[in-house]
Amino acid sequence: MKLFRMFRFLVLLPLLLSFVPAAQAEAPRVEKVVYHFGDGTNAMGGLRNIRNHLDASPNAQIVVVALGGGIDFLLEGAADKNGNPYEVVVQELAARHVQFRVCNNTLKARGLGKEKVLPEATIVPSGVAEISRLQALEGYAYIKP
Repeated sequence: MKLFRMFRFLVLLPLLLSFVPAAQAEAPRVEKVVYHFGDGTNAMGGLRNIRNHLDASPNAQIVVVALGGGIDFLLEGAADKNGNPYEVVVQELAARHVQFRVCNNTLKARGLGKEKVLPEATIVPSGVAEISRLQALEGYAYIKP
């Protein structure tokens, strides 16, 4: 009798296990992208790229990491060459769940206080370390507009 139960178990086990993947459906993969802003010469163009990216992939998780001259558009009162304030676009993208991160090393080197940074942005210790961490540990793709 024990042999029969063992045989039945071994025969039914593969059948039962074949249903496990269906029950534990894999969560959909999320597109994760880090945009690296290292200079401020074309910040508005980079922000347009992000807007277009979200229009094509609304569920993408996008993080903007700004360092060096790339932080300029995330400072209070910053505007593009036509006088358009960056803050409006940053607020729009933040409402679409884009995260903005500013390098604290850059703030220190330029003698800028944290109060100069737009409230939508988070300050991180190092911009390059943040980009590296996002890529290596969290699987973010890298884009430099």
